[in-house]
Parts: sequence; C-alpha cells; structure tokens
Amino acid sequence: MRIDLPGIGAYTLNERTAWPVPDSPATSRVVYAAAHVVADPLGDNTPGSPAAVDWDATLRFRHHLWSHGLRVADAMDTAQRNMGLDWTATKELIRRSAAEARTAGDPATLVSCGAGTDHAPQAADLNTITAAYAEQIETVQSAGAGVIIMASRQLAGAAAGPKDYHQVYGKLFGLVDRPVILHWLGEMFDPQLAGYWGAPDVAAATESFLELIHAHASMVDGVKVSLLDEEHEVGLRAALPDGVKLYTGDDFNYPSLIRSGSHALLGIFDAIAPAAAAALQVLDAAEAAGDDADRDRLLASYDGILAPTVPLSRKIFETPTYHYKTGIVFLAWLNGHQDAFAMVNGAQSARSLLHLSEVFRLADQAGLLADQELAVRRMKALLAVNGL
Repeated sequence: MRIDLPGIGAYTLNERTAWPVPDSPATSRVVYAAAHVVADPLGDNTPGSPAAVDWDATLRFRHHLWSHGLRVADAMDTAQRNMGLDWTATKELIRRSAAEARTAGDPATLVSCGAGTDHAPQAADLNTITAAYAEQIETVQSAGAGVIIMASRQLAGAAAGPKDYHQVYGKLFGLVDRPVILHWLGEMFDPQLAGYWGAPDVAAATESFLELIHAHASMVDGVKVSLLDEEHEVGLRAALPDGVKLYTGDDFNYPSLIRSGSHALLGIFDAIAPAAAAALQVLDAAEAAGDDADRDRLLASYDGILAPTVPLSRKIFETPTYHYKTGIVFLAWLNGHQDAFAMVNGAQSARSLLHLSEVFRLADQAGLLADQELAVRRMKALLAVNGL
C-alpha cells in the first residue's frame, strides 16, 4: 500500500503489526497512559470557546487503554488542561471517567485524575490557591478516582520560594484520603511553570521537591516527572524514600527509564498503547526469567518493540512541546478511535501538514497503524482538504 506524503514523497507502508491484547495488566511496573479527550466535531470548539466533548468516544477510548492493561491518568495536560478544557468540562470528565471505570474494575486503581487550580486563574495568594486545590481534590475524590496533584500556574506565580510550596502542599496532604501522585511538569510543557518548587535551578528545585516528599512520604504514592532529562530522573529516583514510586513522564527516554526501574505516566502511551502493553508483558517475563540468557533475550525483545516508537514520540513532542496533543489526537483519528480530526480550542491546527505527514510515516514504522486502509484513506482526505 502506497501514499504520497508531502515532504516525504511516495511512501510504501510496512506490513501491518498485529499486537496481542494482554489477558491481564503487567505487574513489574505501574503504568498510566495520560488520555486525550475527543472533541465533538459539531460543537463550537473554536479558540476560547467552552469545550464541547464527544463523551461516548472519549469513554470508548479509555476502554481501549484499559483493555491493554494500562491505567488512565485523566484530566491531565494530555486532555488539554490549561489549553482548552475548561473546568466545567473537566469536572464532567472526572465524573464520567471514574463512573466508566466502575464497569471495568476499581476506579481508584484504573483511573487517577489531575487536581489543580486552573479554575481560579485570578488566585494570587497562598490561601486562595490552597482553597482552589482543595475544591478540585474534593471533585476527584468524590468521584472515586485517585488524585494527581498537578503543578499550578497560580502557585508558580505567587510563591516566593520553597517554603511557600511546602506550606501549600503540606495542607493538601491533610485533605486526601489515600496517597497521591505529585506532578512536576517542566517548562517545556508549560512555560508558566518555570521555577517550580521555588528555584529556577533544577538542582535546587529538586532539593526542595525531595524535602517535601520525605516530610510526607506516607501520603505520596509516587511522583510524575516531566523534565525530559534521563540523568536527572535516575538520580531523583534513587533519592526517593522507600515505597515512593518514580513515574517517568519522559516521552523521549521512556524505554530505558522503565527498563531500569521507573514506573510510567506518559502521554505518548495514549498513542502507542498496543506496543507499550506488549513491551511491558515482555519486561514482566524478563524480570521473572530463571537464567541470564532468557533474561537477555527477553530484554532485547522489549527494546525491539519500543525502539521504533521513540522517533515517533520525539516527533510528536518536538518543540513547541506543549502542542504534542495534536499528534496524539491525529493518531487516534487515523486509528479509528474518533470520527473527526478535531480538538477542543481548535488545537488540531497547532501542527503543520508536514509534521503530521512525518507522524504518519513514523507511526507506520512503529507498527501503530491498526487499520492501514483506514489510515491511508483518512490521510488522503486530510491532504485533499489542503489542496494536495
């Protein structure tokens, strides 16, 4: 099967990969896919408008992730928090996602949701920011989902230093009914979060972060770190208290980080769930292998599955990184998970046609076009709309 792609030329697709669907989740790592929302193609999703969501398609996609043994991290930046998903839609997403999880198992296990302060953009003092966090934490907990405490633009703007972060987060730990995940989102994902934890220097910020975690270790399930710095993550992982997980958020270096011991909470796993699930099953087998030869063979298989996904992920997350959601949704559309290439806030326009053409090619190289005929037909339709 062939297609002419702008910037690439005539491209012949590889043989389709049939990924196995696991009977049960992998056990050697706890793994979340940060999930996107499906926009209603007939809704007014022009920039600045309240989000109009196709709830049926959004929830079907969560079942797709659960069917591959992945947990869902919902209402996070992949769902366009702070980039189009308003608080009204976010509350509905949290409620619906947790309720849908009950049809598949325990919502507290299957889905964790982001709690932040984005519904209170004018919050400028620590008490108001704490109250905003508290409202969102209550929304998540009352739905029955796990809590992910997101980084706050408002706190980044108001905090004078590490002490202010510790004061706010210390109060939040007193509000939760079970251990939470803390999210450190780097400024490449959101420039307004520069200097988070009270210092512009990453080493000093890490010291502040670790001080907070060690002081409240019993209430921290894990930390999700999205700094795209493999060496930093390995060092941070080693410095965490016993029992606190490091969930990699590194969409550039995830194969080696997971292999070496990190758990995962990744936006790219929204797009590569079938390959990720297969690799995690192999990693389980490798870590249970009885001899070195079997272990080495299985680890080579793990590497072989994920290696082709890395160029795809690096393309999707290329600068400006915060527009990665466009590539995630584009692949969901190509793979038939939604009827239209549409996003809330009109964000489908955030990447160029040349970028999307390369995403198409790299997805095929990684074996991640589930129905190649559908993908080619939809890609040709997109090209035709653009006069090609």
